[in-house]
Amino acid sequence: MNLPAPVAPLPFAPDAVIFDMDGLMLDSERAINACMAQAARELGHDIPDALWLRMIGGGDGLCRRLVAERIGEAAADALLERSEVLYDAVANAGIDHRPGIVDLLEWLVARGLPRAVATSTRRPLAMRKLQAAGLLPYFDAVCTSSDVARPKPAPDVYLLAARTLDVAPSRCLVLEDSPTGVRAALAAGMTPIQVPDLLSPDAATLALGHRIAPSLEVVVPMLQAALVAVEDGRPD
Repeated sequence: MNLPAPVAPLPFAPDAVIFDMDGLMLDSERAINACMAQAARELGHDIPDALWLRMIGGGDGLCRRLVAERIGEAAADALLERSEVLYDAVANAGIDHRPGIVDLLEWLVARGLPRAVATSTRRPLAMRKLQAAGLLPYFDAVCTSSDVARPKPAPDVYLLAARTLDVAPSRCLVLEDSPTGVRAALAAGMTPIQVPDLLSPDAATLALGHRIAPSLEVVVPMLQAALVAVEDGRPD
């Protein structure tokens, strides 16, 4: 994956950190894609892997539309219903963490920085996934697509997270893996760091001008440097 390096320092020490879930904290994008592909094979549909990648970062509506455009609405409904059954079993067993997430969360907890989840996943499934993966206790709030009118790339779920934490959007750091989520964070007036998973940033994504990091493991040093700058009396 070709990523800009080094990552630019943070321009401020955030008052809260808001996390995407799938592909950022949990290695769920691979699991979701595998379940979709298995359901397609079981039902006899020839669907290229590229279609699953186009769904990353989108909500249920986008996923259904893309599949329906390929195989028709009735067939799409059947495929998505079967893939949900397959994925529920994976989610209930606990999806693997992305590298660095637990260390980052523990560092934030130790410093008392508020933390929220802002995900395109529906609330019941999001809560089940976070609980099964052992991550739910780390968060002060969980905001989902069930709680807002518009999914990402609209800013709604991020703005809800900021309101729930009682932190101004401009004081929030967002961690995202997808271009869709980055656009949502920018639209909310927040500062995003993208940690790509399955999708490398394309030219349009790079043109957004946000920070792109190779892994969550670099975020703690970035936060430490921002906090030191504040303690040294440099502008925040």
